[in-house]
Amino acid sequence: MLIVGEKINTSRKTVKEAVEKRDAAFIRALARRQLEAGADYIDVNCGTFLQNEPELLSWLVREVQDELDGRPLCIDSPNPAAVEAALEAHRGTAMLNSISGEKERYAALEPLIVRHGCKVVVLCMDDASGIPPDAATRFQIASRIIESLVQKGVKPDDIYVDPLIQPISVDTKNGLSAAETIRLVRERYPGVHAICGLSNISFGLPERKLLNQAFMVVCAAYGLDAVILDPEDQKMMALVHAVGALLNRDPYCGAYLKAYRRGSLTP
Repeated sequence: MLIVGEKINTSRKTVKEAVEKRDAAFIRALARRQLEAGADYIDVNCGTFLQNEPELLSWLVREVQDELDGRPLCIDSPNPAAVEAALEAHRGTAMLNSISGEKERYAALEPLIVRHGCKVVVLCMDDASGIPPDAATRFQIASRIIESLVQKGVKPDDIYVDPLIQPISVDTKNGLSAAETIRLVRERYPGVHAICGLSNISFGLPERKLLNQAFMVVCAAYGLDAVILDPEDQKMMALVHAVGALLNRDPYCGAYLKAYRRGSLTP
């Protein structure tokens, strides 16, 4: 399971304050902790700063990559100007979160994806349907975007489809709709990946961590192979290792045993 660490996001009060103050030490420490907890990519998002997002997102990219010796980042913004500035600052192959079927957004971001050769998260939404309630329509939207990107030279292995998670507190079918979208995408496009953030599934309900952890397991069984989460959540990371072993994604249970030996499977 590819892990994207979610914590450098200015929707979090402490991160917003650190970015406002250009507190590089705070940002670097947060990035380092996520890497050491098991993150493969570190997400950087400063979308709450509407006026100077390009400048601040580029600053985040430079600080985090300098701290992590050039490890790849997930550039998290729908703003084409901010995305372009961040990709110019990024060293190596970035992941872009995200593109959608919305015509204006797609037209602005597709050339940047092709030019920079980055990995990309595809959202199952467009102008006509918004976020569709059913898996079939989400799959149709994903298919159009996948095929368009591939025609432009983007490798299927660089595409990560996000089914878009909506709360089960609003509609208890939302979890299965997302999981079914993952299954349809992975079956039709076996070279394409599936990714999601988990926390929205539990919005409005008690014991949110429990629901998020259970939902990760469900989605993994449907084909999820990348996830945006808090890698410092030890229980979640233990479940990630267990799922990898149980679903035949961990040869000889090597990653599971390595996690056990370093004490990562128990609090």
